[in-house]
Amino acid sequence: MTTPDRPDVETVNSVLVVGASLAGSTVATALREDGFTGRVTVVGDEPHLPYDRPPLSKAFLQGSAPDPWLVPEPDALDVDWVLGTPAVGMTGRSVELADGREVSADVVVIATGARARTLLGADDLGGVHTLRTLDDAAALRSSLATATTMVVIGAGFIGAEVASTAAGLGISVTIVEASTAPLSGPLGLTMAEVCVDLHRANGVTLLLGAAVDSLEGRDGAVTSVLLGDGTVLPADVVVIGIGSIPNTEWAAASGLAIDGGFVTDAQCRTTVPGVYAIGDCARAFDEVLQDHHRSEHWSHAVTQARRVARSIVGAQPAPSGVPYFWSDQYGSRIQFAGRRQSTDSVRVVEGDPEAGSFVAVYERADDVVAVLAMNNARSFTRMRKSLGA
Repeated sequence: MTTPDRPDVETVNSVLVVGASLAGSTVATALREDGFTGRVTVVGDEPHLPYDRPPLSKAFLQGSAPDPWLVPEPDALDVDWVLGTPAVGMTGRSVELADGREVSADVVVIATGARARTLLGADDLGGVHTLRTLDDAAALRSSLATATTMVVIGAGFIGAEVASTAAGLGISVTIVEASTAPLSGPLGLTMAEVCVDLHRANGVTLLLGAAVDSLEGRDGAVTSVLLGDGTVLPADVVVIGIGSIPNTEWAAASGLAIDGGFVTDAQCRTTVPGVYAIGDCARAFDEVLQDHHRSEHWSHAVTQARRVARSIVGAQPAPSGVPYFWSDQYGSRIQFAGRRQSTDSVRVVEGDPEAGSFVAVYERADDVVAVLAMNNARSFTRMRKSLGA
């Protein structure tokens, strides 16, 4: 892709952020922290102020989450919040909103996130949920309050965390996963098996290589999940956790390069000058892997947002950092940092996976390129720092 020029810093008097998520709110906050005094407008399709998503699959479902708002004092940030109004089109640096308004700025930052994939017919039955937004989590929490049996479709991180939370509430949980090796993409086969074993050790049934045929219900509410082999799994609640789709359709006619997300260079610049894309909706160029990559991890969104803010104000961008994510399941904290490839070897260097506390490193040509830990934050942090930028 070509690298567009950024508008001269001295001409940037206004910034429009499309998306009031973690990435969008972090851009707004970082701009003020970096000294930007111009107009900042944040547009969001949800009616809520920006909130933190990691608790939604864990503490929020349990009813024990603290205030999830990411901007505790929104008035103090001096931002024009335009909430509950999705963007529906874009021309240059002008964005059309669903209510007919058009908002323009010297710089536009796209942070429209992604939405959950779902199954055909899922919207027709009560008790069937996806989990992406605060409203999703509130609806699921309400269903869990009376549930006794739950089926989770998909054993990725969202599915695993929801299963963990539900099991902790005393609900009988079955996970249905189409692949035979869930989480092997981010963790590799050996370490993914350690995480998979957590489900069984905590009384959750895990069916691998299983295909869902249909969702069955009565009187408008889900009652069971029918598998391809004829197995019927009773369910008061079904959670579908089968990935996400980047929210790009609204800008399909904008001229921006879109290919599984808004395509950007390593500095998050799109193919239209003065327009950036960050977070779940963006496929940024990774200079280490020499490829474009879409990441949905919390730390990735924050890092990109801060780098873009510094670029807008003309400051030297902070290092891109080492990719990092974590997951809390069944009382265990799993942490990963680095860039793993399928040909890397993995070696446990501390602790014992069977004991529930360990650190493992991924090696490529005798170099450590990634680190994974379970319940060993101190050693993980030390080794993560050694990975460099």
